[in-house]
Amino acid sequence: MKIVRTTYLSLGSNQGEKLNNLQKAIDSIGDEVGAIHKVSSVYKTKSWGFESDDFLNCCVEVSTSLNPEDLLTTILKIEEKLGRIRSDDNEYSARSIDIDILLFDDEIIFSPNLIVPHPRMLERKFVLVPLTEIAPNYRHTIEKQTILMCLQNCTDNGIIEKIDETLTRPISLFEKYNYIAIEGNIGAGKTSLAKMIGDDYNAKLVLERFADNPFLPKYYEDMERYAFPLEMSFLADRYNQLSDDLAQFDLFKNFIVSDYYIFKSLIFAQVSLHKDEYALYRKVFDVMYKEISKPDIYVYLYQNTERLLKNIKKRGRDYEQNIEPEYLEKIHAGYSTFIKSEKELNTLVIDVSELDFVNNQDNYRYIINQISEFKG
Repeated sequence: MKIVRTTYLSLGSNQGEKLNNLQKAIDSIGDEVGAIHKVSSVYKTKSWGFESDDFLNCCVEVSTSLNPEDLLTTILKIEEKLGRIRSDDNEYSARSIDIDILLFDDEIIFSPNLIVPHPRMLERKFVLVPLTEIAPNYRHTIEKQTILMCLQNCTDNGIIEKIDETLTRPISLFEKYNYIAIEGNIGAGKTSLAKMIGDDYNAKLVLERFADNPFLPKYYEDMERYAFPLEMSFLADRYNQLSDDLAQFDLFKNFIVSDYYIFKSLIFAQVSLHKDEYALYRKVFDVMYKEISKPDIYVYLYQNTERLLKNIKKRGRDYEQNIEPEYLEKIHAGYSTFIKSEKELNTLVIDVSELDFVNNQDNYRYIINQISEFKG
């Protein structure tokens, strides 16, 4: 699990569509830095240290798993993406966006590229006023005073004016969902995605225990013989696991993410079992299904068959290497039928055939944004 720490950032803009610049920066911070918990009001101030157009300023509280150096690198990239051009002379100048790290937990940092707490924050009312709004009792790690007391002691006489317009705080995954189920065909990447979400958002992971099933290797050697005991054992194990894990709320986790949903059992059983076996299986399944909590969002990762086969070969499980394309296509057809017919589930289908979300951060952020912004 990644260590998550609190940081406070100051944002300012005095070029172009200033309010829009601040909103874009906040959205990017929510995407690339961490969950934004608080956003201050927006304040208008005169430029500080040079003659230019008025600034719009605000402060945000963010929880992040980035270390201070990576946080600074990410912020500089966000500034660059939003049109910030830095000069080499370190002189104050107009800018489309300016993002400063004010505080980082209770750490004191002195490095060539970063000093925290920000060395000039106590001199600037345009920083202290919005920061006091969202963190009045936070103690400055050097001054040993609350931010409110620091504001009261500030000698900056500049005029700062709160404007009527407000900024929107991005809603994080753990605020929107209590339970996310990730599904997909064999080799679609559902377990990898569930683990990444669990790590990044401090979620409780519920991962399928397929490796412990003694029938699985036997099934791929003789599907006709072992299909029924395999599907029944999977159903019992999935039911027990989901019943236990979904019922146990973890105070130290933000939400639950699983790499399967119990309806998976029915989809695979439809492909694997004979008609009479499936009829018996369905009776048992229907009893269990009524007792299982439904996810707030059901995410189906679609990958084309060619990509699935490459993934299966790459991960190298011996018992999977002889899986035929036709079998994968039958599984996908089963999922498609289920998704179309199960109207009670809040279902999001994401085509990941051309994505590498494990190794490409942009691809991963794309998926997270799809989940976060899904309206259902």
